[in-house]
Amino acid sequence: MRRIAPWLALIASLAITAPAMASFPGTNGKIAFRSDRTGDPEIWVMSADGSSQVNVSNSPASEETQPQWSPDGRRLAFVSDRDGNSEIYTMAADGSQLRRLTYTPGDELQPAWSPDGHRLAYTGPDASGNIDVYVTSSIGGTPERLTDAPAEEAFPAWSPQGNRIAFQSRRDGDAEIYVMHADGAHQRNLTNEPAGDFLPNWSPDGKRIAWSSGRDGDQDIWVMDRNGRDATQLTDHPAEDNKPAWSPDGTRLAFHSRRDLTARATYVMAADGSGVTRLTVEQAYQPDWQPLNVDRWKFWNAEHE
Repeated sequence: MRRIAPWLALIASLAITAPAMASFPGTNGKIAFRSDRTGDPEIWVMSADGSSQVNVSNSPASEETQPQWSPDGRRLAFVSDRDGNSEIYTMAADGSQLRRLTYTPGDELQPAWSPDGHRLAYTGPDASGNIDVYVTSSIGGTPERLTDAPAEEAFPAWSPQGNRIAFQSRRDGDAEIYVMHADGAHQRNLTNEPAGDFLPNWSPDGKRIAWSSGRDGDQDIWVMDRNGRDATQLTDHPAEDNKPAWSPDGTRLAFHSRRDLTARATYVMAADGSGVTRLTVEQAYQPDWQPLNVDRWKFWNAEHE
């Protein structure tokens, strides 16, 4: 297998190419993704089998990236530089009802919805340029800072129960998966691995976390339980497999990879890593799965088990 590039360079690349993630229980809907196929980054959606691909952002003068479905499947949060720098926006699933949420001189990235749809976590710089995790109202407002370590904290992912947020931190020198209470308290390392661990994503029942790791020499998709135990490798390919996104019913994972193309394509597989299938012929990455017919009872059951 090929050697990993220096972690600092990889982190910078991931900050551009991958959003924060969360998966919410429900019926499997469409998959949102980023594609540059028209010459500029846009948000697209497609059916779960890869058909009916549609550009929903349609903003050729700016870059739209990092799509994230709301818990009810009706809206998309995303990043756009249409007003000068990268900020967090939301829009309806068809691209209408655009709303800007953040207003700062720095770049805000990696939006992640709370399971009640009322808040969004994201990453942004403080006055000194250090990257931390913040949270704000889903209609905009004054942000609250959740992390304050002297290292990059990125890629927040809200648990489906709403009580915890997983995120990526470099406070130990390399990228690790951490978890904290939704108010920022009780931050702890789940992975404790010398290789880089990136891009956490909660399963819809809140019992497992999928993520991307370089611990076997290249980037592959792994899964562990919510307390960091029972780490299991799902993919094993010399290409980079990144950005796992659970299906709302918890049976499948979408991810992007260069394994068959020079550009990233979106793939799906069963939750145990079997049956890997390519969905897109043209470039498509940063996938996120739309939840439909959301069953809130599943949130309660998972939280009280």
